[in-house]
Amino acid sequence: MNLPGFPVGRPRRLRTSPALRRLVAETSLNVSQLVLPLFARSGRKLRRPVNAMPGVFQLSPDEIVREATAAHALGVPAVLLFGIPDKKDAKASGAYAKNGIVQQVTRLLKKEVPSLLVITDVCLCEYMEHGHCGIVHGGKILNDPSLKLLARTAASQAEAGADIVAPSDMMDGRVRAIRAELDNEGLIDTPIMSYAAKFASAFYGPFREVAESAPAFGDRRSYQMDAANSNEAIREVALDIQEGADMVMVKPALAYLDIIHRVKTEFGLPTAAYAVSGEHAMIKAAAANGWIDERNVTLESLLAMRRAGADILITYAAMDVARWLKQG
Repeated sequence: MNLPGFPVGRPRRLRTSPALRRLVAETSLNVSQLVLPLFARSGRKLRRPVNAMPGVFQLSPDEIVREATAAHALGVPAVLLFGIPDKKDAKASGAYAKNGIVQQVTRLLKKEVPSLLVITDVCLCEYMEHGHCGIVHGGKILNDPSLKLLARTAASQAEAGADIVAPSDMMDGRVRAIRAELDNEGLIDTPIMSYAAKFASAFYGPFREVAESAPAFGDRRSYQMDAANSNEAIREVALDIQEGADMVMVKPALAYLDIIHRVKTEFGLPTAAYAVSGEHAMIKAAAANGWIDERNVTLESLLAMRRAGADILITYAAMDVARWLKQG
């Protein structure tokens, strides 16, 4: 790149006013890119706060509708549903039950807020008594026997009205199993947003409190990815696309901007970035102590994800961001 040097070249010319800076901005944030995660559990008028995630709650179905309606009124187009069952067992039966908590809330949302996109998290950890994302035998998480349960869960959620199903388990072959099950059930138009590059991250800590999904033994490193690996992430994404993923996700987001960039550059599919619980909690804690400006840091971090290549931003701050963008 052969550019004129100083004094002919003066990059500051394009920074002299807010209007000029907006005119030449290369990346933008828009409310249409936001997805709000919500956590559902049974009950009525239940808004149980999460200590480690200020502003995040476990919500009963009626409160989910209220929260989702408010988000949609601000322009947020989609929610991502997680379920917390009343009972857990060794077969995750609550995950694919016809009247499971996610299925109940999905039907309710599609009735009450029909234009809202409902994305459902497809995993077993919240429903398993041991907290792992697959069937356990002899202390090992079994891959292939878990695929049938994951496929049943996705089909059950889609039958309840989910607009998008999002497998987050990281079992090998789960996208193919889910696509086949959806197609067999006549749900050929239901897209799959795969958690294609999901890392075994320390940033998930607060999520385990809200989802009540901490593993009873060991950890998830045998199925979630090693933070040291980027080429492996590309292989994982490629496999999920081959198996039928329509959209792909990188999780976490801010510490994995290089992965987001590579995924978007190499595959071009709609790419989601999940700003996870630890990212949310750190910003909230620092802002509460007066160390940072919550609004500016949140917007800057999301802008970084967009700059890296993310098309979709999954963030617990979606409603705040929508308000801030509306204010300009």
